[in-house]
Amino acid sequence: MPHEDIVEEGQVMLPPPSLRATKGRGAVTNLQGRYEVHDRESFDDGWQGEDDDGEDAPAWKTVVADEYAKTILSRNASPDVPFSVSLNPYRGCEHGCIYCFARPTHSYLGLSPGLDFESKIFAKVNAPELLRRELAKASYAPEAIALGVNTDAYQPCERERRLTRRVLEVLHECEHPVALISKSSLIERDIDLLTPMAAKSLAVVAVTLTTLDPAIARTLEPRAGCAPSAR
Repeated sequence: MPHEDIVEEGQVMLPPPSLRATKGRGAVTNLQGRYEVHDRESFDDGWQGEDDDGEDAPAWKTVVADEYAKTILSRNASPDVPFSVSLNPYRGCEHGCIYCFARPTHSYLGLSPGLDFESKIFAKVNAPELLRRELAKASYAPEAIALGVNTDAYQPCERERRLTRRVLEVLHECEHPVALISKSSLIERDIDLLTPMAAKSLAVVAVTLTTLDPAIARTLEPRAGCAPSAR
């Protein structure tokens, strides 16, 4: 980035307002999805003043909508992925990590991989029932299910929705192996399920840790469930 495009405030070098993320969000823009028929581009018509940097703009609110999924288990045969079966109770992730590889998947919904991905969340309300039905099939071959891979299964809306908890209850009841990865302390809520499963080598938990610097973390993962030091 050219030096003249950088704004200096004291000892902190900040990008110009047009390249700053909304407070508490990871994405800078809300560019349209790749599958849209019409192309839209923002244009400055002069109504915004030169000194208006958008700081007084209303906060970008999170909306969680119900989704009734048709299937719940996703399978892959990639040699680069350490699991072949995964389950995601949610689409989109409020943590808003700027590096998230799952952002482009919101394009399949006609939404943006930018701000839409971290603010328009879809909860698969029938996930536990679909999982139980899948496990009951005579043709089902048990193997470890990676829970919450595309998006964090313990993102903020899980506190109320409890879909991850209900999915774990099914796996616990069926003594089915599971693997989780999260950056939220909410996972501690389900220790009563994970502990006995781990004692039988049926559960493994990984914690995402990108940095120990809180300032960097606020940029990389602005709405993560807990600070890096707490993890």
